[in-house]
Amino acid sequence: MGRVVGFELNSQEVEKAAAFYAKVFGWEVAAPNWEYWGVTTGDDNKSGINGGNAKGPHDYPFGTRIQIEVDSIDEAISKATKNGAVIVRDKMEFDEFHLAYLVDPTGLGFGMIQNK
Repeated sequence: MGRVVGFELNSQEVEKAAAFYAKVFGWEVAAPNWEYWGVTTGDDNKSGINGGNAKGPHDYPFGTRIQIEVDSIDEAISKATKNGAVIVRDKMEFDEFHLAYLVDPTGLGFGMIQNK
């Protein structure tokens, strides 16, 4: 079975997007290579993926929504909104997790998930 091993968040304001995710989630952002800023999302010994922020081309200016696992969804939502995010769908409860959908300051949609 295939596994997701990376991601690319496309926007037209790449530096703003990279700064947002660094502030909210503590991601390390690499120096740009062309118009791609690689990000390290955490310790490689733990589960998870790395990826990057990129300037989307004119025919695909914005990226794909992803789910980001957090320890406390309430704290993460608070941090995100304080840094310019807008809540699309507030915290929802499911049997095994909580989930919320937001849009960052550049218009990228993303989800946050907290396992129970």
